[in-house]
Amino acid sequence: MKHPGTRHKARKRAVDLLFEAEAKGVKATDLMAERRELVITDESVGQIHPYTARVVEGVTADQAQVDAVLTSHLKEWTLPRLPAVDRAVMRLATWELFNATDVDPVVIVDEAVQLAKELSTDDSPAFVNGVLATIADLAPQVRAAAAAEPRNDA
Repeated sequence: MKHPGTRHKARKRAVDLLFEAEAKGVKATDLMAERRELVITDESVGQIHPYTARVVEGVTADQAQVDAVLTSHLKEWTLPRLPAVDRAVMRLATWELFNATDVDPVVIVDEAVQLAKELSTDDSPAFVNGVLATIADLAPQVRAAAAAEPRNDA
């Protein structure tokens, strides 16, 4: 078994934050800011890895779009009916597939399946893989379109 790398740990922390934020009905970015304050006085909280911050901020900002993409790829399921941890894993991976252009889509899907194995039900890895594999097919076009759009934040 391969030892989890830094990015894997960063993704797991992101899933934890997304899951907890949804359970508490708060924004994951607010939860992350709270953790950054806490770590100053309590080192056990742990620093937030830059990749965790990047993906949590991305998923939070684009959640409506991410959820719309996921919803359109769920067969015989609705997003609210999924286990909450699967929602968090798939939101993270969907955002990464479209936005983390420095990461191969195959790696993103594999990581999501691994997180589902570690954190969710026995049926989840195969389900997560099936949904994300179809979304991954769209990633090249979405990434290319995003790259062609003029940036308005300059």
